[in-house]
Amino acid sequence: MVQKVLTANRLADGISVWLDAAGNWNESLQAAFVARHKEAVEALETTGRQAFADNKVVDVNVVDVEDVDGALRPLRMRERIRAEGPSIPYAAGYAGLKTIRAAAA
Repeated sequence: MVQKVLTANRLADGISVWLDAAGNWNESLQAAFVARHKEAVEALETTGRQAFADNKVVDVNVVDVEDVDGALRPLRMRERIRAEGPSIPYAAGYAGLKTIRAAAA
């Protein structure tokens, strides 16, 4: 089974967040709880629905990830951009978010 994590956007500010093992919404994909079997994925989905109903997050999704040299990496480009920031230079002076590659260096 493919590894999966739960992601959403925090309702208060729109920032991309991932659910960690303690049940908190964390701004780092690397802190996310990784579901490796069907029951864990179902628990993530239930937690996501409840967080949405409680107006904590929006755009809740379970997404596929892989382990690349000890770091989580989303399989879909959309999720990579949400986790790492823009894929092209954004604006003069914008440093971007920390990327997996920068964190590993």
